Amino acid sequence: VQLQASGGGSVQAGGSVRLSCAASRRTFSGYGMGWFRQAPGKEREFVAAIRWSGGNTYYADSVKGRFTISRDGAKNTVYLQMNSLKPEDTAVYYCAVRTNANSDSSIARWYGVWGQGTQVTVSS
Repeated sequence: VQLQASGGGSVQAGGSVRLSCAASRRTFSGYGMGWFRQAPGKEREFVAAIRWSGGNTYYADSVKGRFTISRDGAKNTVYLQMNSLKPEDTAVYYCAVRTNANSDSSIARWYGVWGQGTQVTVSS
């Protein structure tokens, strides 16, 4: 397994969850890493991304101010800290490595390696 996402679970609205995405050193290369999510009946959508060069971070408007993406290079792990969770945050969350140098980190097709997904359920 090249990417292993973990940390999902069930939480009440207003709560917090931290997702982790561990990767092999080779998989951890590329241009950055992102988190996407897919709710039942909906298309996969961008959540957050971090670029290796400069450490810039990017967020979807729906999560800005509530979610934080970070990286631990020594552990080859990227985290997604999710606070003030809402029922609409319920989804399967996927981490992915961006293998294309395109500057738009929110586009899924620029990511060539994907993890298996972890479920986050937020109840009201």
